[in-house]
Amino acid sequence: MKKLAIAILLFSSVKLCAQKFEGVALTPPMGWNSWNTFQTKIDEKLVMATADLFVSAGMKDAGYTYIVLDDGWMTMDRDKDGNLVPDPAKFPNGMKALSDYVHSKGLKFGLYNCAGTKTCAGYPGTRGYEYQDARNYAAWGVDYLKFDWCNTDGINAKEAYTTMSKALKTAGRPIVFSLCEWGQNKAYEWAAPVGELWRTTGDIGVAFDSSKSFNGWTPMTVMHIVDFEAGIRQYAGPGRWNDPDMLEVGNGLTVSEDRVHFSMWCMLAAPLMMGNDLRKMNDETHFILTNKDAIAIDQDALGIQAFRYSNKDSVETWFKPLSDGGWAVCFVNRNDKPAKLSFNWKGEDVKDNLFSKQLSASSIQYKIKDLWSKRDIGTTADKLESVVPPHDVLMLRLIK
Repeated sequence: MKKLAIAILLFSSVKLCAQKFEGVALTPPMGWNSWNTFQTKIDEKLVMATADLFVSAGMKDAGYTYIVLDDGWMTMDRDKDGNLVPDPAKFPNGMKALSDYVHSKGLKFGLYNCAGTKTCAGYPGTRGYEYQDARNYAAWGVDYLKFDWCNTDGINAKEAYTTMSKALKTAGRPIVFSLCEWGQNKAYEWAAPVGELWRTTGDIGVAFDSSKSFNGWTPMTVMHIVDFEAGIRQYAGPGRWNDPDMLEVGNGLTVSEDRVHFSMWCMLAAPLMMGNDLRKMNDETHFILTNKDAIAIDQDALGIQAFRYSNKDSVETWFKPLSDGGWAVCFVNRNDKPAKLSFNWKGEDVKDNLFSKQLSASSIQYKIKDLWSKRDIGTTADKLESVVPPHDVLMLRLIK
C-alpha cells in the first residue's frame, strides 16, 4: 500500500507540474490569421465579417475553427496598470465582446503578441508582463496565442517561451500556444512540453519555388519550406506540430501552385491557418481550402508527418501513413514542364522506418482515390500511369 501511495503521489505531481494543458490540439489547428493579407490594418468589422463567412462559406463545416488577430490590435502603450489596451479606433467594443461574437458562431478566438519588449510592428511586447497578459487573455476568452520573436536581444528563447507557457497554464484557460521564433532556436527540439506548435522557418511569401525579394526582404518559398520540413518529421505528433507558417492560398500563386501548397501542408500534418481575404475568395480558392478529402489527410489522428520517398527528374514522391492502415501519396512536379509518371506499386519498397510503417502493395490490394478530381482510379494491383502538369500535384489516398 505504501508503494502504491507513493506511486499515486508521484503521478499526481507529474500531472500537476505538466508544462501545458493536456489534450489540446491533438490534430493540427485550423483557422485564419490576419497577417498575410492585412498586416496591422485590422479592425472589429473585419473579424466579424470573417467569422460570418466561416459559417456561410462553409469554412467552419470544413474544419476551420480559429480566427486569430495578428500584430496591430493594441495601442502603442499599456495603461497605467500595465495592461494591454485594444486600439479603441479599431476595436471600440474591446476584445471580450469580439471574442464573444466569434464564440457565438461556434468558433474560437486568437490573439498575437511577442516574447520581446515590442512586437514586430512596434506595439508593446510581453517581456516582463507574461502573467498579467495571460490573465487578461483568459478573461477575454482567448483560445489561441501566437507568440512572436521580435525585439528579443539578450533573451533566451527557451526561457521566454517556457515562462509564457507557465503563465498561460496558471491563468487556467486552455489556450493553444503557437511559438513563432522562426526556427532560429530549434524549438522543435525542446518545445513539446511548452506549446502545441512551433514555427520551423522564416516567414512564407507568395512564391512557389523561386525566391523573390520585397522591399529588401526575401521570404521563404512554399517548396523551400517543404524541403526543410522533410528533416524534422520526428518531432511532430498529436499536440506537438511543426508549423511551416500560414497558408498563402488565394494570395497570388497560380491555381496549380496553390494546390501543391495546400496538398503538401496536409501531407506534413501542418496547422492550416488561412491567410487570404475570405470576402474576396474566388471559387477555385474556396474549392482548394475546403477540400475535405485533403483536410482529412492533415487531420488524421495518427499525426505522422509525410516523408519524401523519392525525387526523380524534379518529381517528388511523398508518403504519409494513416490511422486506418491506408496511405496518402503525393507526386509533386516542381518542374515548369509536364512530367510523365509511372509508378509500380508492387515493385516499390515503401517503408517508414521512423514510425515502423510499411506499404504492403505486394500482399494488400489498396483502392486508389484521386483527392482533387474526386475519382476512384483503380487499385495498386496495376501500375499507375499519369501526367502531372507543371507546378502541380497528384494527391492520392490508398484505401485498404
